[in-house]
Amino acid sequence: MIGGTEAGAAAVVGVEGQEAAPGQESGTAPGQESEAAPGQEARDTSADIRFRVVPAVYVLLRREGPSPSGFRPASSGLDPSGGVPQVLLQLRQNTGYRDGHWAAAAAGHVERDESVLEAAVREVREELGIEVDPADLVPLTAMHRGERGGPAIEQRVDFFFETTRWSGTPVLQEADKAADLRWFSFVALPDPIVPHELAVLRAIHDGHVPPVMTFGF
Repeated sequence: MIGGTEAGAAAVVGVEGQEAAPGQESGTAPGQESEAAPGQEARDTSADIRFRVVPAVYVLLRREGPSPSGFRPASSGLDPSGGVPQVLLQLRQNTGYRDGHWAAAAAGHVERDESVLEAAVREVREELGIEVDPADLVPLTAMHRGERGGPAIEQRVDFFFETTRWSGTPVLQEADKAADLRWFSFVALPDPIVPHELAVLRAIHDGHVPPVMTFGF
């Protein structure tokens, strides 16, 4: 699960209290590893001179469900036989970010040395207790999200996937971070939903999800 805002990195200070050049620590040239104290791992500074974004994955579990009372599918891509597309959402709590908002049932940051597909499979397992084959993850969109002039931790790239195939029954595995888990029709989504995720859900309902989306700019 994606948590709250984390502290940003402090400026690197060089010799005699002066700030080091971009991408450079005291006595360290750009692209080199800084010298570590005994027993500590050297910090990789090879990307310090570049703007960076924080990668995250979102997995939307979907199924066909019963139509809401009195609803008749029309031109929104819904199944005319009576079933309507549903999405599994969780209600956030105790995370420090958008608590009380509904969000994708499985989402989280990509870890070091992990691909976005591996991250998606891991998050589904950790948050819902089910298994998804990477081949069953359908890419939806990549969202470049940020805050102009905001902290570095809020500069993001979000990879959204959907799937209709998995092994097991989705059950909340992190009850301390989520208060509820429910299926919702795209024509009867709950309120509130995390804003940037709502933008994707609305695009799905409208029948056109751009391969690349932006939010917050």
